[in-house]
Parts: sequence; structure tokens; C-alpha cells
Amino acid sequence: MSRVKRGTTARARHKSVLNKTKGFRGRRRTVYRLAKQAADKAQKNAKIGRKLKKRDFRALWIVRINAACRQNGIKYSKFIAGAQKAKIEINRKELSELALKKPEEFKKLVEKAKAI
Repeated sequence: MSRVKRGTTARARHKSVLNKTKGFRGRRRTVYRLAKQAADKAQKNAKIGRKLKKRDFRALWIVRINAACRQNGIKYSKFIAGAQKAKIEINRKELSELALKKPEEFKKLVEKAKAI
């Protein structure tokens, strides 16, 4: 069996890692060993950031809904409990949009939630 030279494979692997580190500073961009570590860490942090983004947006929606509820004389927790009992199946994102852009419709939902 003949000998296999690995230069093209290694070069392709190195090139793909170095492409991921474009825009990085110093040797983290040009030296393969450091670039590999930097790319791995960047991917890890990107995943963490995507998860945090979801958490942050949910918290924002809850704050908005709570503020709108307080203006209509009810607490957030009482509103959510009443909405579930009244079979109002609107997610928090949509509720916050209603509270901001269409407060009169949000007020109708609050009245339904209060009634139960």
C-alpha cells in the first residue's frame, strides 16, 4: 500500500479554523493552535448568548405585561392566573405587543382575567 501524504487535508482543516477567526486580534487570528482555541471558545459563548437572549426577552415581556397590568389595576401573577382560567392562550410576546401597541384590547383581556 502506498504512503498517504496529509498536507491537503491538514491545510483544509487549518484554513477552515482560520476562516472562523477572521476579525480576531493578534495571534488568535493567524496561529492555528491559538485560533483553534479562540474559535472553540467563540462558538461556546455564541451558544450561551443564544440561550441568554431567550431568557432576556422573556423577562422583558414580563416587565412590559406587568406594567400594563398595574395600569389596569391588577398584578401580573393574578392576570396570568386569570388568563389561564379564562382559556386565554396568548403567549407573553404577543401580550406585551398588545400592551404596548393596542392598550384598549389589552384592557379587555385584563377584564376577562379579572372576571374569573
